[in-house]
Amino acid sequence: MVMITRRDVFQAIADPTRRAILSLLLVQAMTPNALAAHFDSTRQAVSKHVGVLMECGLVAQQQQGREIYYHLNTKKMKEIDAWLEPFRKIWEGRFSQLDNILDNL
Repeated sequence: MVMITRRDVFQAIADPTRRAILSLLLVQAMTPNALAAHFDSTRQAVSKHVGVLMECGLVAQQQQGREIYYHLNTKKMKEIDAWLEPFRKIWEGRFSQLDNILDNL
């Protein structure tokens, strides 16, 4: 039996280059060459980063004619957002408490 292991989404977004790729894909789908043009590294290095993002499901590819376009998988991003929600509530509560303290000063 062969097990396919997917990379952890949080491991994938820990890298600044991969976060930059996600930010670019947030605006529009892009070809590998278009993505690579935004970085000072080789196209192969950018492709490896895209591969990690695809492996964890954050990025998907779509063939259009002879070109491949990468696009953001917003469904997977929503999963990250859902995981962060309890932490966001804690932060917001603490910021509200800080606002109250500052108002009373």
